[in-house]
Amino acid sequence: MKVLQLGKFYPIKGGVEKVMEIFTQGLAERGFASDMLCASHDGETTDIVFSEESRIFRTKSLTKFAATMISPEMIFRLRRICSEYDIIHVHHPDPMATLALFFSGYRGKVVLHWHSDILKQKFLLRFFSPLQSWLIRRADLILGTTPVYVEESPFLRKAQDKTSFLPIGVDPYPWLSDEIKTIRDQYPGKKIVFNMGRLVPYKGYHHLIEAMTHLSDDYVLIIGGDGPLRAELLELTEKLGLEKRVEFLGFISDKLKPAYFGACDVFCLSSTIKTEAYAIVLVEAMSLSRPVVATKIPESGVSWVNEDGVSGINVPVEDAAALAEAVHKICDDPELWKTYSKGARNRFYDVFTKDEMINSLINIYTELLNPSK
Repeated sequence: MKVLQLGKFYPIKGGVEKVMEIFTQGLAERGFASDMLCASHDGETTDIVFSEESRIFRTKSLTKFAATMISPEMIFRLRRICSEYDIIHVHHPDPMATLALFFSGYRGKVVLHWHSDILKQKFLLRFFSPLQSWLIRRADLILGTTPVYVEESPFLRKAQDKTSFLPIGVDPYPWLSDEIKTIRDQYPGKKIVFNMGRLVPYKGYHHLIEAMTHLSDDYVLIIGGDGPLRAELLELTEKLGLEKRVEFLGFISDKLKPAYFGACDVFCLSSTIKTEAYAIVLVEAMSLSRPVVATKIPESGVSWVNEDGVSGINVPVEDAAALAEAVHKICDDPELWKTYSKGARNRFYDVFTKDEMINSLINIYTELLNPSK
Protein backbone atom coordinates (compact mmCIF):
# COMPACT_ATOMS: atom_id res chain seq x y z
CA MET A 1 0.00 0.00 0.00
CA LYS A 2 1.36 3.40 -1.01
CA VAL A 3 -0.46 6.63 -0.12
CA LEU A 4 -0.12 10.28 -1.16
CA GLN A 5 -1.39 13.08 1.08
CA LEU A 6 -2.41 15.96 -1.22
CA GLY A 7 -3.18 19.56 -0.32
CA LYS A 8 -2.34 22.90 1.23
CA PHE A 9 1.22 24.11 1.66
CA TYR A 10 4.51 23.79 3.46
CA PRO A 11 6.04 24.89 5.83
CA ILE A 12 3.08 24.24 8.12
CA LYS A 13 0.85 27.20 8.91
CA GLY A 14 -2.32 25.57 10.20
CA GLY A 15 -4.14 22.48 11.36
CA VAL A 16 -4.82 20.90 7.97
CA GLU A 17 -1.15 20.81 6.99
CA LYS A 18 -0.26 19.50 10.44
CA VAL A 19 -2.69 16.61 10.03
CA MET A 20 -1.17 15.82 6.62
CA GLU A 21 2.30 15.71 8.13
CA ILE A 22 1.19 13.52 11.05
CA PHE A 23 -0.46 11.09 8.61
CA THR A 24 2.63 10.99 6.41
CA GLN A 25 5.06 10.37 9.25
CA GLY A 26 2.73 8.09 11.21
CA LEU A 27 2.17 5.76 8.28
CA ALA A 28 5.90 5.63 7.52
CA GLU A 29 6.63 4.73 11.15
CA ARG A 30 4.35 1.70 10.69
CA GLY A 31 6.17 0.66 7.51
CA PHE A 32 3.70 2.02 4.96
CA ALA A 33 5.01 4.06 2.02
CA SER A 34 3.52 7.53 2.42
CA ASP A 35 4.35 10.84 0.71
CA MET A 36 2.95 14.35 0.82
CA LEU A 37 2.50 16.76 -2.11
CA CYS A 38 1.88 20.41 -1.38
CA ALA A 39 2.64 23.92 -2.58
CA SER A 40 5.57 25.86 -1.14
CA HIS A 41 4.88 29.25 0.36
CA ASP A 42 8.47 30.16 1.25
CA GLY A 43 10.14 29.58 -2.12
CA GLU A 44 11.84 26.32 -1.11
CA THR A 45 11.03 23.47 -3.48
CA THR A 46 13.56 20.76 -2.65
CA ASP A 47 12.04 17.52 -1.45
CA ILE A 48 12.11 16.78 2.27
CA VAL A 49 13.02 13.18 3.12
CA PHE A 50 11.63 11.87 6.40
CA SER A 51 12.71 8.28 5.73
CA GLU A 52 12.96 5.72 2.95
CA GLU A 53 9.17 5.42 3.20
CA SER A 54 8.24 9.07 3.49
CA ARG A 55 8.88 12.29 1.57
CA ILE A 56 7.40 15.75 1.19
CA PHE A 57 7.24 17.11 -2.36
CA ARG A 58 7.01 20.92 -2.52
CA THR A 59 6.00 22.66 -5.73
CA LYS A 60 6.69 26.24 -6.77
CA SER A 61 3.90 28.77 -6.11
CA LEU A 62 3.24 31.81 -8.28
CA THR A 63 1.11 33.73 -5.80
CA LYS A 64 -1.49 33.37 -3.06
CA PHE A 65 -5.15 34.10 -3.71
CA ALA A 66 -8.05 33.69 -1.26
CA ALA A 67 -5.91 31.61 1.14
CA THR A 68 -4.91 29.29 -1.74
CA MET A 69 -1.39 28.91 -3.10
CA ILE A 70 -1.50 29.08 -6.91
CA SER A 71 0.90 26.37 -8.08
CA PRO A 72 0.52 25.13 -11.67
CA GLU A 73 3.57 22.93 -11.04
CA MET A 74 1.44 20.87 -8.63
CA ILE A 75 -0.70 19.80 -11.59
CA PHE A 76 2.26 18.62 -13.64
CA ARG A 77 3.99 16.98 -10.67
CA LEU A 78 0.89 15.01 -9.73
CA ARG A 79 0.37 13.85 -13.33
CA ARG A 80 3.91 12.43 -13.31
CA ILE A 81 3.71 10.58 -10.01
CA CYS A 82 0.04 9.72 -9.38
CA SER A 83 0.25 6.23 -10.91
CA GLU A 84 2.69 5.23 -8.14
CA TYR A 85 -0.02 5.44 -5.48
CA ASP A 86 -2.82 3.11 -4.43
CA ILE A 87 -4.64 5.91 -2.62
CA ILE A 88 -4.59 9.69 -2.93
CA HIS A 89 -5.85 11.34 0.25
CA VAL A 90 -6.85 14.90 -0.67
CA HIS A 91 -7.38 17.44 2.10
CA HIS A 92 -10.22 19.94 1.67
CA PRO A 93 -10.57 22.88 1.44
CA ASP A 94 -7.80 23.44 -1.10
CA PRO A 95 -8.91 24.36 -4.64
CA MET A 96 -5.37 23.97 -6.01
CA ALA A 97 -5.12 20.35 -4.84
CA THR A 98 -8.56 19.60 -6.26
CA LEU A 99 -7.59 21.12 -9.60
CA ALA A 100 -4.39 19.05 -9.65
CA LEU A 101 -6.33 15.85 -8.99
CA PHE A 102 -8.87 16.73 -11.69
CA PHE A 103 -6.16 17.03 -14.37
CA SER A 104 -4.00 14.18 -13.09
CA GLY A 105 -5.76 11.34 -14.87
CA TYR A 106 -5.50 9.33 -11.65
CA ARG A 107 -7.67 6.19 -11.64
CA GLY A 108 -7.00 4.80 -8.16
CA LYS A 109 -8.84 5.22 -4.88
CA VAL A 110 -9.48 8.73 -3.54
CA VAL A 111 -10.12 9.65 0.10
CA LEU A 112 -11.54 13.15 0.57
CA HIS A 113 -10.75 14.59 4.00
CA TRP A 114 -13.41 17.23 4.66
CA HIS A 115 -11.75 19.43 7.29
CA SER A 116 -14.13 22.34 6.79
CA ASP A 117 -16.69 23.90 4.48
CA ILE A 118 -15.52 26.94 2.55
CA LEU A 119 -17.09 29.73 4.58
CA LYS A 120 -15.19 33.02 4.17
CA GLN A 121 -14.20 32.91 0.49
CA LYS A 122 -17.72 33.02 -0.93
CA PHE A 123 -16.48 34.68 -4.14
CA LEU A 124 -14.01 31.83 -4.65
CA LEU A 125 -16.67 29.23 -3.87
CA ARG A 126 -18.84 30.58 -6.68
CA PHE A 127 -16.19 29.51 -9.19
CA PHE A 128 -14.91 26.49 -7.28
CA SER A 129 -18.33 24.94 -6.65
CA PRO A 130 -18.47 22.79 -9.83
CA LEU A 131 -14.98 21.41 -9.13
CA GLN A 132 -15.91 20.79 -5.48
CA SER A 133 -19.00 18.87 -6.61
CA TRP A 134 -16.80 16.77 -8.93
CA LEU A 135 -14.45 16.02 -6.01
CA ILE A 136 -17.33 14.84 -3.82
CA ARG A 137 -18.54 12.55 -6.62
CA ARG A 138 -15.00 11.32 -7.37
CA ALA A 139 -14.18 10.41 -3.78
CA ASP A 140 -14.50 6.76 -2.79
CA LEU A 141 -14.70 7.80 0.87
CA ILE A 142 -15.26 11.14 2.61
CA LEU A 143 -13.79 11.60 6.08
CA GLY A 144 -14.66 14.32 8.54
CA THR A 145 -12.98 15.03 11.85
CA THR A 146 -16.23 14.56 13.80
CA PRO A 147 -19.55 12.89 12.93
CA VAL A 148 -21.35 16.19 13.46
CA TYR A 149 -19.54 18.15 10.78
CA VAL A 150 -20.01 15.66 7.94
CA GLU A 151 -23.67 15.14 8.88
CA GLU A 152 -24.41 18.86 9.01
CA SER A 153 -22.40 20.11 6.01
CA PRO A 154 -24.85 21.24 3.30
CA PHE A 155 -22.35 20.16 0.62
CA LEU A 156 -22.31 16.53 1.77
CA ARG A 157 -26.03 15.88 2.16
CA LYS A 158 -26.21 13.76 -1.00
CA ALA A 159 -23.02 11.84 -0.16
CA GLN A 160 -23.87 10.52 3.30
CA ASP A 161 -23.64 6.92 2.09
CA LYS A 162 -19.87 7.25 1.73
CA THR A 163 -19.01 9.48 4.70
CA SER A 164 -17.29 8.58 7.95
CA PHE A 165 -15.10 10.39 10.47
CA LEU A 166 -11.63 10.19 11.95
CA PRO A 167 -10.90 12.33 15.04
CA ILE A 168 -7.60 14.20 15.00
CA GLY A 169 -5.22 12.69 17.53
CA VAL A 170 -2.00 13.99 19.07
CA ASP A 171 0.72 12.72 21.33
CA PRO A 172 -0.01 13.60 24.97
CA TYR A 173 1.77 16.66 26.25
CA PRO A 174 4.43 16.11 28.93
CA TRP A 175 3.87 17.39 32.47
CA LEU A 176 6.50 20.12 32.93
CA SER A 177 6.48 20.52 36.72
CA ASP A 178 9.11 23.26 37.03
CA GLU A 179 7.75 25.37 34.19
CA ILE A 180 4.17 24.97 35.46
CA LYS A 181 5.22 26.14 38.94
CA THR A 182 6.98 29.16 37.44
CA ILE A 183 3.81 30.18 35.59
CA ARG A 184 1.51 29.65 38.57
CA ASP A 185 3.85 31.62 40.81
CA GLN A 186 3.18 34.64 38.59
CA TYR A 187 -0.50 34.51 39.63
CA PRO A 188 -0.43 33.61 43.35
CA GLY A 189 -3.78 32.57 44.75
CA LYS A 190 -5.52 33.01 41.39
CA LYS A 191 -7.59 30.63 39.30
CA ILE A 192 -6.16 30.63 35.78
CA VAL A 193 -8.39 30.56 32.69
CA PHE A 194 -6.38 29.85 29.54
CA ASN A 195 -7.05 30.18 25.82
CA MET A 196 -4.65 29.90 22.89
CA GLY A 197 -5.27 30.70 19.23
CA ARG A 198 -5.11 33.32 16.52
CA LEU A 199 -6.62 36.66 17.48
CA VAL A 200 -9.27 36.66 14.76
CA PRO A 201 -13.02 37.41 14.84
CA TYR A 202 -14.43 33.85 14.83
CA LYS A 203 -12.52 32.98 18.02
CA GLY A 204 -14.96 35.09 20.07
CA TYR A 205 -12.33 36.73 22.27
CA HIS A 206 -14.56 39.74 22.89
CA HIS A 207 -17.01 37.47 24.72
CA LEU A 208 -14.26 35.68 26.64
CA ILE A 209 -12.81 38.98 27.87
CA GLU A 210 -16.28 40.25 28.78
CA ALA A 211 -16.84 37.02 30.74
CA MET A 212 -14.13 38.16 33.15
CA THR A 213 -16.44 40.99 34.28
CA HIS A 214 -18.79 38.29 35.60
CA LEU A 215 -16.03 36.61 37.62
CA SER A 216 -14.40 37.77 40.85
CA ASP A 217 -10.86 39.10 41.15
CA ASP A 218 -9.80 35.56 42.07
CA TYR A 219 -9.76 34.77 38.33
CA VAL A 220 -7.21 35.73 35.68
CA LEU A 221 -7.36 35.10 31.94
CA ILE A 222 -4.21 34.46 29.92
CA ILE A 223 -4.38 34.30 26.13
CA GLY A 224 -1.65 32.85 23.96
CA GLY A 225 -1.27 33.69 20.29
CA ASP A 226 -1.34 36.77 18.09
CA GLY A 227 -3.34 38.17 15.21
CA PRO A 228 -5.04 41.18 13.65
CA LEU A 229 -7.43 41.80 16.57
CA ARG A 230 -4.69 42.28 19.17
CA ALA A 231 -4.96 46.08 19.39
CA GLU A 232 -8.76 45.98 19.47
CA LEU A 233 -8.79 43.35 22.23
CA LEU A 234 -6.25 45.30 24.28
CA GLU A 235 -8.47 48.37 23.96
CA LEU A 236 -11.51 46.37 25.14
CA THR A 237 -9.53 45.03 28.10
CA GLU A 238 -8.63 48.58 29.15
CA LYS A 239 -12.19 49.82 28.61
CA LEU A 240 -13.49 47.12 30.95
CA GLY A 241 -10.80 47.83 33.54
CA LEU A 242 -9.33 44.34 33.26
CA GLU A 243 -5.68 45.22 32.58
CA LYS A 244 -4.52 43.39 35.73
CA ARG A 245 -6.71 40.33 35.12
CA VAL A 246 -6.32 39.69 31.37
CA GLU A 247 -2.89 39.08 29.87
CA PHE A 248 -1.93 38.63 26.22
CA LEU A 249 1.14 36.43 25.96
CA GLY A 250 1.68 36.61 22.21
CA PHE A 251 3.32 33.67 20.48
CA ILE A 252 4.02 30.70 22.77
CA SER A 253 6.80 28.36 21.69
CA ASP A 254 6.04 24.67 21.18
CA LYS A 255 8.39 23.95 24.07
CA LEU A 256 6.34 26.05 26.51
CA LYS A 257 2.82 25.22 25.32
CA PRO A 258 2.48 22.17 27.59
CA ALA A 259 3.43 24.28 30.60
CA TYR A 260 0.62 26.78 29.99
CA PHE A 261 -1.94 24.04 29.46
CA GLY A 262 -0.76 22.35 32.65
CA ALA A 263 -0.74 25.58 34.67
CA CYS A 264 -4.33 26.58 33.95
CA ASP A 265 -7.34 25.56 36.03
CA VAL A 266 -9.63 25.46 33.00
CA PHE A 267 -9.22 25.87 29.25
CA CYS A 268 -11.94 28.05 27.75
CA LEU A 269 -12.78 28.14 24.03
CA SER A 270 -15.11 30.99 23.02
CA SER A 271 -15.34 30.51 19.22
CA THR A 272 -18.60 31.53 17.57
CA ILE A 273 -18.94 30.02 14.07
CA LYS A 274 -18.20 26.71 12.34
CA THR A 275 -14.92 27.98 10.93
CA GLU A 276 -13.86 26.45 14.25
CA ALA A 277 -14.60 22.95 13.06
CA TYR A 278 -12.65 20.91 15.61
CA ALA A 279 -10.30 22.94 17.89
CA ILE A 280 -7.29 20.71 18.43
CA VAL A 281 -6.37 22.89 21.44
CA LEU A 282 -9.20 21.18 23.32
CA VAL A 283 -7.53 17.82 22.75
CA GLU A 284 -4.18 19.22 23.88
CA ALA A 285 -5.77 20.52 27.09
CA MET A 286 -7.45 17.17 27.73
CA SER A 287 -4.12 15.35 27.40
CA LEU A 288 -3.05 17.17 30.58
CA SER A 289 -6.35 16.53 32.38
CA ARG A 290 -7.58 20.11 32.07
CA PRO A 291 -11.37 20.59 32.28
CA VAL A 292 -12.76 22.43 29.25
CA VAL A 293 -15.42 25.06 28.70
CA ALA A 294 -16.40 25.34 25.02
CA THR A 295 -19.22 26.68 22.87
CA LYS A 296 -22.11 24.95 21.14
CA ILE A 297 -21.29 26.15 17.63
CA PRO A 298 -24.05 25.19 15.17
CA GLU A 299 -22.91 22.53 12.64
CA SER A 300 -19.41 22.40 14.19
CA GLY A 301 -17.72 19.44 15.85
CA VAL A 302 -16.41 21.46 18.81
CA SER A 303 -19.13 20.41 21.25
CA TRP A 304 -18.54 16.78 20.20
CA VAL A 305 -14.82 17.04 20.99
CA ASN A 306 -15.65 18.47 24.44
CA GLU A 307 -18.28 16.04 25.69
CA ASP A 308 -20.62 18.01 27.90
CA GLY A 309 -20.74 16.62 31.42
CA VAL A 310 -17.70 14.41 30.82
CA SER A 311 -14.66 16.53 29.90
CA GLY A 312 -16.27 19.87 30.73
CA ILE A 313 -19.21 22.10 29.90
CA ASN A 314 -20.54 23.48 26.61
CA VAL A 315 -22.41 26.79 26.55
CA PRO A 316 -24.23 28.89 23.92
CA VAL A 317 -22.13 31.01 21.56
CA GLU A 318 -21.65 34.75 22.12
CA ASP A 319 -22.76 34.46 25.75
CA ALA A 320 -20.19 35.96 28.12
CA ALA A 321 -22.30 35.32 31.21
CA ALA A 322 -22.68 31.63 30.33
CA LEU A 323 -18.92 31.28 29.79
CA ALA A 324 -18.29 32.83 33.20
CA GLU A 325 -20.92 30.69 34.91
CA ALA A 326 -19.40 27.49 33.50
CA VAL A 327 -15.87 28.50 34.52
CA HIS A 328 -17.07 29.39 38.02
CA LYS A 329 -19.05 26.16 38.36
CA ILE A 330 -15.97 24.04 37.57
CA CYS A 331 -13.33 26.01 39.44
CA ASP A 332 -15.29 26.64 42.65
CA ASP A 333 -16.25 23.01 43.18
CA PRO A 334 -13.13 20.88 43.82
CA GLU A 335 -14.99 17.59 43.44
CA LEU A 336 -16.55 18.65 40.15
CA TRP A 337 -13.15 19.87 38.94
CA LYS A 338 -11.67 16.45 39.72
CA THR A 339 -14.53 14.72 37.89
CA TYR A 340 -14.03 16.78 34.73
CA SER A 341 -10.25 16.51 35.00
CA LYS A 342 -10.45 12.73 35.09
CA GLY A 343 -13.10 12.75 32.36
CA ALA A 344 -10.95 14.92 30.09
CA ARG A 345 -7.94 12.65 30.46
CA ASN A 346 -9.99 9.49 29.91
CA ARG A 347 -11.65 10.96 26.83
CA PHE A 348 -8.26 11.91 25.43
CA TYR A 349 -6.87 8.39 25.78
CA ASP A 350 -10.09 6.76 24.56
CA VAL A 351 -10.54 8.92 21.44
CA PHE A 352 -7.80 11.42 20.67
CA THR A 353 -4.35 9.83 20.72
CA LYS A 354 -2.13 9.89 17.64
CA ASP A 355 -1.64 6.12 17.87
CA GLU A 356 -5.39 5.52 17.77
CA MET A 357 -5.76 7.88 14.80
CA ILE A 358 -3.02 6.18 12.76
CA ASN A 359 -4.37 2.71 13.62
CA SER A 360 -7.82 3.77 12.43
CA LEU A 361 -6.37 5.35 9.28
CA ILE A 362 -4.56 2.13 8.35
CA ASN A 363 -7.80 0.18 8.87
CA ILE A 364 -9.68 2.67 6.68
CA TYR A 365 -7.14 2.38 3.86
CA THR A 366 -7.03 -1.42 4.11
CA GLU A 367 -10.82 -1.69 3.96
CA LEU A 368 -10.93 0.70 0.99
CA LEU A 369 -8.43 -1.39 -1.00
CA ASN A 370 -9.80 -4.75 0.16
CA PRO A 371 -13.47 -4.30 1.01
CA SER A 372 -14.92 -7.06 3.17
CA LYS A 373 -17.38 -9.24 1.39
